[in-house]
Amino acid sequence: MAVPTPHGVPSGAVVASLPLDLVGLLRTRLDAVADEVEEEVRRQVPEYARPADGIYRRNLRAGVVQALTLFVDHIADPRGQADAIASTYYELGRGEALEGRSLDALQSALRIGGLHAWRLMGRTAEELGLDTAVVAALGELAFRTVHEVAEAAAAGYAEAQLRSTDELDRRRRRLLDLLLGDGPVSPEAVQDLAHGARWPVPRHVAVVALAASPDRREEDRPLAAAGALVDMESRPPRMLVPDPDGSGRFGGRAFALALRGRPAAIGPTVPLTDAAQSLHWATRALGLMGRGILPRQGVVRCADHLSTLLLHNDEPLLAQLAARVLAPLDAVSTGQRARLAETLLAWLLSGSNVPDVAARLHIHPQTVRYRLRQLEKLFGDALRDPGTRLDLILALRAEAVREQGTSTS
Repeated sequence: MAVPTPHGVPSGAVVASLPLDLVGLLRTRLDAVADEVEEEVRRQVPEYARPADGIYRRNLRAGVVQALTLFVDHIADPRGQADAIASTYYELGRGEALEGRSLDALQSALRIGGLHAWRLMGRTAEELGLDTAVVAALGELAFRTVHEVAEAAAAGYAEAQLRSTDELDRRRRRLLDLLLGDGPVSPEAVQDLAHGARWPVPRHVAVVALAASPDRREEDRPLAAAGALVDMESRPPRMLVPDPDGSGRFGGRAFALALRGRPAAIGPTVPLTDAAQSLHWATRALGLMGRGILPRQGVVRCADHLSTLLLHNDEPLLAQLAARVLAPLDAVSTGQRARLAETLLAWLLSGSNVPDVAARLHIHPQTVRYRLRQLEKLFGDALRDPGTRLDLILALRAEAVREQGTSTS
């Protein structure tokens, strides 16, 4: 524990000007002054206006006494380091952080308590008939004391926050690894880890796979949604979002802005214990984005592209299907093949409606009929078989999506 040591030692000239009997007198009045300072702090700082018993009251009292003791000790021995008092305020600062409170209340108490203590000490100086130079020296010493204990408290607060944040991050990383691992997920294990990670357990989640940033600049890190578990070190980086369909969490532009322009794919919403499945599809979608099969930029929701994901889930099998069912098109030239494939897909999707095909392709209906006659020569009766028609739609759709991605790359 790195506790800062007091360093504001008053000059020898200032200390020499203080009467020898001042220390003794201040020590005899220390408890009475502590009573008044404690009351003033409780009156002015709402966070300390607690019932007059218990640990909290004892800690406040100890802190006041320690600060006043440090002030008097500085007068008695300006070169004394007062490590114990610094440690006390270091621990007070740590306690505020561990209790989840702001440091503002403690710092306010130090300022108010220091000012009130100085006023009370000033009366003692007047009673002794000390001149203005000595009173000024006492004032300087009093505020230096406040600075020292405030510095120790701030150091303790910062250390506790750092350790608390680091430990919380480690626990949340373990929780995320459990949820997205390959093995089965035990609800009991999730509950235990979530409790230690201070993470409310949701019913449903979605996993976001993020495009990797080559330079990993801090300013490119996404702003995580509230309650999200994030791992930016994995490949791809990932974010598990609780209750993804509630409160507009994935509300289009706002979510895209939170990602700071980083392309991302949002996996399907699933029960918590199936989070690995959401990651699987989000990662798959991100790969298809990189190839241009899905939009390359922005945020892609898997739920909006389920058929494309299904088609490309087993690409070697899809290639075999396409090679078999589209083999008749190998008999024509490359340019003619593209036109016939486009017309055949439009015809199958439109329910064999020629005017609709013409409107979709922006060509004359007679051109459609001409191409359909060519297709009938190539495919024959297969065009009227329901099973073959489904296979043709799948193969032609995959080919169209792939060619569209190639043309935009």
